[in-house]
Amino acid sequence: MSTLDEVGSHDNWRCWLCDEPVDPEMSVNDSRGPSIDSMTTKPKGKNKSSTDVFGAKRLAHRDCNTKKGAIAPVVAWPDHLFVVDPAPIIGSVERLSRKGGREVVARCPSEQDATDASEWLLDRLGRLTPDVPFSTQIDSGGGQFLLVLNS
Repeated sequence: MSTLDEVGSHDNWRCWLCDEPVDPEMSVNDSRGPSIDSMTTKPKGKNKSSTDVFGAKRLAHRDCNTKKGAIAPVVAWPDHLFVVDPAPIIGSVERLSRKGGREVVARCPSEQDATDASEWLLDRLGRLTPDVPFSTQIDSGGGQFLLVLNS
């Protein structure tokens, strides 16, 4: 069983859900205090074994962990990015980690918007799934730019 210090050190004291710093000195009873979140995905399809893409235990703020509850977590795209029809990050990461390949994760109105979204996504995935190498590409067409995530 992992201790809070072990999980916190592994995750560099950042909440895996909101990506904000977690203060290791804060009380575990405080809403912004540290907590351990168990994250394994539910089995899908014919293969009924559970997957462990994100690690069985992750660091989360107490409030983030409580809000998530027993439902599937959501890692939100930030408001400062101009993305249209963004794909759910957790679902895309699970599929690509399991099967490999590529997946369109967002549409952007300009190449600069797509570049900004690409940089943010790769940075975020580097902390969310540090053991899985992802890359992005930007494809233009039809007056828009598609952000493609590759594994």
